[in-house]
Amino acid sequence: MNIAVYCSSRSNLDKCFIHAATALGEWIGRNGHSLVYGGSDAGTMHTLAQAAHDAGAFITGVVPQCFSHRADTLIDNLVATSDLAERKSRMIALADMFVVLPGGIGTIDEWISTLTHLVVAGDTSTRIIVANINGVFDNMIAQIASTAGSPFARGGTPVTGHCIIVESVDEMINQLNIYNNDNEK
Repeated sequence: MNIAVYCSSRSNLDKCFIHAATALGEWIGRNGHSLVYGGSDAGTMHTLAQAAHDAGAFITGVVPQCFSHRADTLIDNLVATSDLAERKSRMIALADMFVVLPGGIGTIDEWISTLTHLVVAGDTSTRIIVANINGVFDNMIAQIASTAGSPFARGGTPVTGHCIIVESVDEMINQLNIYNNDNEK
């Protein structure tokens, strides 16, 4: 299974965010899956890739031209894109499931773009696991839920329908195991 992970390229983050990226990378590799990520050699992106690489995962980095100088050397398959919009669409096309780790506006953009793609495509089986560690996405989750319940949305609540919100690394790994087991059947 190809797992796309959206996360931060910022360094010097709290160790709880580093731990989440490391645990996820190790899980991907130990379970024989492939990592699809933004391909940066910094922050939790690199931490994630290093852990996945060390655990034996195949790594696809989707890197826009403007960040080509920051491409991680751990990448097994480099997918070059012209810009960030193409990067998002390529990551969505390459992935079988998605995980959102704590990150900034770029991470939120990738999450919302993926959620929108799944809703518009009518995909009811693909999930996005959102690691809301330390409540970093509390306001965003509330905003999505509010919008989904408003007259502007076409029914359903994408937060509960497409996104699995977890509050800890243990919950994240548990949900990954459930998703993995369901897809092996």
